Amino acid sequence: MPPLVLASSSPYRRELLERLRLPFAWSAPAIDETRHPHETAEQLVRRLAEEKARALADLHPQHLIIGSDQVAVLGEQILGKPLEFERARSQLLAASGTSVTFLTGLALLNTRSGRCQVDCVPFTVNFRPLNEATIERYLHAEEPYDCAGSFKAEGLGVSLFRSTQGEDATSLVGLPLIRLVDMLLEEGLALP
Repeated sequence: MPPLVLASSSPYRRELLERLRLPFAWSAPAIDETRHPHETAEQLVRRLAEEKARALADLHPQHLIIGSDQVAVLGEQILGKPLEFERARSQLLAASGTSVTFLTGLALLNTRSGRCQVDCVPFTVNFRPLNEATIERYLHAEEPYDCAGSFKAEGLGVSLFRSTQGEDATSLVGLPLIRLVDMLLEEGLALP
């Protein structure tokens, strides 16, 4: 089995990948994540997932490298990581009572063969109507400033949801494991 490398510094993605009980290393790729002019949200996450995987290829020439990237989309607006309280507050106010679609780009690069599988996995969150007091309590409790959409689905953020729709709930956290397993199987990995 070629060794696995996760091209990410995200502790959330590492925790998800650990569920597969496969040994892996991880490393943060250094890429420019700026959106290109006229690039759709899906094109953006697919490109960034692949660029993250390819950024580590020279360091890992006999490996399977996993790249992933995620954005939240509200209407036509792409919501990134808020990084601070006011932006998170604004994002959650905008999401109140509406639906936000999370697009997670996933790439699996086999550096031995050069083959790169790339996909985009959508997942939709339908938010409850949220008032400012609820949002502020939530943000102070969980501080989800490093999360697209300003919440942690694996934590208290689930209390903000009315419902969800999608084939793979792990894509909401940033690494769609069901699709990743499909990709790993296509590379000949034997999974339990």
